[in-house]
Amino acid sequence: MVDDSAESQDLETIGLTVAEMAEVTGVTGHTLRYYERVGPIRPIARTTGNQRRYQHSDVEWIRLLVRLRETGMPIARMREYAALRSQGDSTRQEQLALLVEHQRDVRRQIKSLREHERALAVWVENNRQTNTGTAPADVS
Repeated sequence: MVDDSAESQDLETIGLTVAEMAEVTGVTGHTLRYYERVGPIRPIARTTGNQRRYQHSDVEWIRLLVRLRETGMPIARMREYAALRSQGDSTRQEQLALLVEHQRDVRRQIKSLREHERALAVWVENNRQTNTGTAPADVS
């Protein structure tokens, strides 16, 4: 016979609270709850007092979600990746394709940002030299 009270008591004391997970991952509690509500994070186990208890295995997943979001992946795409991931190895190729596509997007963003930075550097240098506040003749 399984002792359900011992299992629920363990859940009360093990796992990370929302505040602890927020501290470990650098994500606000609001974001953690939002991600759970909209789908990139699976429903989190709760204590008898209805408090979430994240497992240590959730930490790396949430860190990946943060990285994907901070590099511009839309929430809908994160949900798609999470759904594929939850299906396991049978969707490994689709998971990889999604990540490779996002990596390409990030590389395009980086290239564009570098071009903008170079143009801005020319603008800044022109302003330092002339104190006119006008745009340089050629910033390409």
